[in-house]
Amino acid sequence: MRSAVEIAAAVRAGQVSASTLAAQAIAALKADAHVAVTRILEERALAEAAAVDALVARGDDPGPLAGVPYGVKDLFDVEGLPTTAGSAVLAGAAPAQGDAEAVCRLQAAGAVLVATLNMDEFAYGFATINATYGTTRNPHDPARLAGGSSGGSAAVVAAGLVPIALGSDTNGSIRVPASLCGLYGLKCAHGSLPVAGTYPFAESFDDIGPFTANLADMALVWGVLRGEAVPEWTGDVRIARLGGRFHENADPAQLAAIDAIAAHAPLVELPDIARARSAAFLITAFEGGHLHRDTLATRAMDYDPAVRDRLIAGALLPDELYGRALAFRADFLARLEGLIADFDVLVAPATPCSAPLIEDPRIMIDGALSPARADLGIHTQPITFTGLPSLAVPLHRPGALPLGLQLIGKPGGEGALLALAARLENEGLTGVSAPERSIAGELI
Repeated sequence: MRSAVEIAAAVRAGQVSASTLAAQAIAALKADAHVAVTRILEERALAEAAAVDALVARGDDPGPLAGVPYGVKDLFDVEGLPTTAGSAVLAGAAPAQGDAEAVCRLQAAGAVLVATLNMDEFAYGFATINATYGTTRNPHDPARLAGGSSGGSAAVVAAGLVPIALGSDTNGSIRVPASLCGLYGLKCAHGSLPVAGTYPFAESFDDIGPFTANLADMALVWGVLRGEAVPEWTGDVRIARLGGRFHENADPAQLAAIDAIAAHAPLVELPDIARARSAAFLITAFEGGHLHRDTLATRAMDYDPAVRDRLIAGALLPDELYGRALAFRADFLARLEGLIADFDVLVAPATPCSAPLIEDPRIMIDGALSPARADLGIHTQPITFTGLPSLAVPLHRPGALPLGLQLIGKPGGEGALLALAARLENEGLTGVSAPERSIAGELI
């Protein structure tokens, strides 16, 4: 599949029309068998593509993403449609009065929205097992999970159906599916990309970000969403490795890759990391539960049972316990600042393993089998707790199931993440590999 950068250049040069590309993407999405798509936006996509073609015909520049087809996780507002957040509870909600801010920015850059994409209901899970829309399948092995909660977004990019897609990340919902599907996925520094017009989960942690199959596309889309280009990093990147539970719950291939990347780099152990993840769970549960408290009181049986029970538990948490978790977070961040002051990037696994089987969605954590839906985010959730930016990068593993690492930076130092990722790709340690088997056509 051509990259977004290549597609936009071809459209601006008049070598291919945005309308042709939109029609190709729509046809591929209609044939999709990964259970990744919730709605195909054919009428809207063709109208947006025609508008791009009209600008090209007049000699005007339609933008840096001219004619690039993309999809969004089903919690982004799309004007005229209910924002379902992957739930039957919201299927009959009033239509959105406008697009999410991120969608507006991509449209202004010339991109063409073609679909909304599957997710865990209300983004509460790491697997994209959805009671209403089904379980999204991994393009590298359809018998395995794509990860979640932005699994539909990862699957359509990994399958080559569109070059870019947007997801959201509250505790790892971009980085987990990026790792399992072998893509680049960004969880930005908290609050640095626009969340306006997205259905919330936990305000303390909610962020949005892109999935891409290459770094040039990531830099381009990231810049469009930011409203300015990502600052270019100059000089060396000071690296540290994360140890402790990040080392204990990891695939040997991840540990070997980290050694190859940073064999002589210092090892940093974050303080109280298990407690940090527990506090992140608690804050997420409390904020998510209270958001749904009134609806649960009247329509509890309309929720996915696995999601409903977790939301009810969160709604019952006392304010005092939530306050203690927030106080711990403030103390944790104060201690963290000193620990990482001398480094630009921390390297850690993104997931503890490759994609588990759909028929047995369990993974090994601390020597025991644990539900993948809850624990695939064991390494991403503590990083979300810090608010730091994190870029999931795929290990170069052609012919094997994908695995990813996290490159974790500082607010304002996102350029270091891209710089290091580019170096690792040039060295052959990381990079996207296309699925060996395909159950749908890809965008030409």
